[in-house]
Amino acid sequence: MTDRYAVFGNPIGHSKSPRIHALFAAQTRQDMSYEAILADKDGFAAAVDAFRAIKHGTARGANVTVPFKEEAFRLAARRTPRAEAAGAVNTLSFEAGEILGDNTDGAGLLRDLKHNLGCDPAGRRILLLGAGGAARGVVLPLLLEGPADLLIANRTEETAARLALEFSRLPGCAVGIKPDGIGFGGLAGRSFDLVINATSAGLSGAVLPLPTSVFAPRGIAYEMVYGRETPFMTQARGAGARVADGLGMLVEQAAEAFFVWRGVRPETAPVLAALKGN
Repeated sequence: MTDRYAVFGNPIGHSKSPRIHALFAAQTRQDMSYEAILADKDGFAAAVDAFRAIKHGTARGANVTVPFKEEAFRLAARRTPRAEAAGAVNTLSFEAGEILGDNTDGAGLLRDLKHNLGCDPAGRRILLLGAGGAARGVVLPLLLEGPADLLIANRTEETAARLALEFSRLPGCAVGIKPDGIGFGGLAGRSFDLVINATSAGLSGAVLPLPTSVFAPRGIAYEMVYGRETPFMTQARGAGARVADGLGMLVEQAAEAFFVWRGVRPETAPVLAALKGN
């Protein structure tokens, strides 16, 4: 019977994940289906249970997006080391009645930065905006690349500082760099080679209180939201930064999840080209 997969989120109507995984499946000749499921904001676990209970086909796994990544972490009976470090899960595998949790966000971001955008985080001054599930998934992978600096900024300074302290205590952070956490108000006069927006502001169209100085000349501004021009992207473009949205990260983290589920790593370049060509 056909293996079944899904992505859970709220909102979810904009998701390109079903098309991405359909292209991966066709490319690698995998017998599988993939759908988008809108879960109530207080009904994520119930939605996952309902998906697993459907009898036609075998539910083998799921992706998880905003706002359920931290809840998915709690739902998983076992988690990979990278999911444990992130405290958030975006990839679930259903095996022998057990839910396994993984996080492919960091791998997806790094693959997009290094292979698609030609941006090696090593030695760069990096600013990560946000301290929620999206940010948590990329902190350790970025640290392990050996940046010159990694600063986490959030509207609530205490949340950013707490997240930075948590990662500074991880054994995997013994690479000479430990993250710092501050509020947006502490960014004045500071400049970064790579600014990553991991907040949800792009989804709502909210404007982040960022000084233009954070965008270094010829630096890269990376918006995790995809498919729209966000205020963050507009501000960065006006400051002369090279701007990228999260479409490449979406495809690359999906490829990592596909490999986790199927044991086959699909080619991402033709899928990314197909999405950009609509």
